Amino acid sequence: DKATDPSIPEENWECIQRFCDQVNADTEGPSLAPRLLAHKIQSPQEMEALHALTVLETCVNNCGERFHHEIAKFRFLNELIKVLSPKYYGTWSSEKVKSRVTEVIFSWTVWFPQEVKIRDAYQMLKKQGIVKEDPKVPEDKILPPPSPRTQNSIFDTDEEKSKLLARLLKSNHSEDLQAANRLIKSMIKEEQEKSAKVSRRVNTISEVSENVTRMDELLENYKRQELSKSDHETLQTLFQRCEKLRPLLFRLASETVDDDEALAEILQANDKLTQALGQYRQVVASH
Repeated sequence: DKATDPSIPEENWECIQRFCDQVNADTEGPSLAPRLLAHKIQSPQEMEALHALTVLETCVNNCGERFHHEIAKFRFLNELIKVLSPKYYGTWSSEKVKSRVTEVIFSWTVWFPQEVKIRDAYQMLKKQGIVKEDPKVPEDKILPPPSPRTQNSIFDTDEEKSKLLARLLKSNHSEDLQAANRLIKSMIKEEQEKSAKVSRRVNTISEVSENVTRMDELLENYKRQELSKSDHETLQTLFQRCEKLRPLLFRLASETVDDDEALAEILQANDKLTQALGQYRQVVASH
């Protein structure tokens, strides 16, 4: 209540920090805090809602993965969406509050690209016309990076860039802040590209495995001449798809030269694929 007190125009940073400390100290903190904050963000008092959004952003920055996991659930995202939706509180929520909520959700799609529900929620808002265009965050407004995670974050992997970023963020000059923002964006872009490659690799290997398993089953039936017309068509389709997957695997292998484990997975998938294609040609030719 003190951290979101609407009678105080300025943020009460001492209370906000104490709230974050309480979230971190209490076992149930990360699951209770989003519910409390949602209630305050939906307040008809503009100042209370804006303070609550500041508390939320500070928690995202200071309260770790369990808190991130809670805010990425539809249960919490729906509470934010209610503030924007004309079906709920959108008709009387102030433009300032709605603008901040939109900015918050949009910034999470950037900071947490792996959280599909956040992206889905934001895309739904755009699809329904509630969000007309992506908010433009001012160049000198730094989006706070999420708090350190157990695994290395993008800000730990490149030591040189991390040191430069830390130096720029400490500066009071707006040019340095703009440079920091550009650096953060480029680091995020690099990380998203890496993520996309990993996702592409995982999906392709999974598709190879499923197709090869299904082809093996159908080929066994084909040998015993127990294949229906539709199964026969399915077998041909699988063969054609598997042939197209081979160059895709080669391309993935060339992108993955610096990761031995991933490369081994790709080569293993390629062996299975080659075997299945050879088996198909052999069985079909013999019949």
